[in-house]
Amino acid sequence: MAKNPSTQSPLEKTSLAALDQKLFMAKRYAHEGVKAGTKAAIVAGIATAIPTLASVRMLPWARSHLNHAGQALIISSVAGAAYFIVADKTILATARKNSFKQSSDLDA
Repeated sequence: MAKNPSTQSPLEKTSLAALDQKLFMAKRYAHEGVKAGTKAAIVAGIATAIPTLASVRMLPWARSHLNHAGQALIISSVAGAAYFIVADKTILATARKNSFKQSSDLDA
């Protein structure tokens, strides 16, 4: 049973322009999250690689138990986790900030 467009509430009516605006904003938030996540992954990778590689050279236990694959796994796991955590937090923070901004614009 289809609703008659004239009986829809104003909240249910969304124009194509409004949907395009929402899509544009979502893409912008995602892009900002990717940039922030990439920066965090690079920093975390370097910050993890230095002590990992140093410990393999200096500590006998690490030398005998951490082969190249193990070292790469440690470094890439930290970099990947940093990427996803920072990207997610950035996307949510940007969306929340803009949501509050839009709601205050509507109140004024």
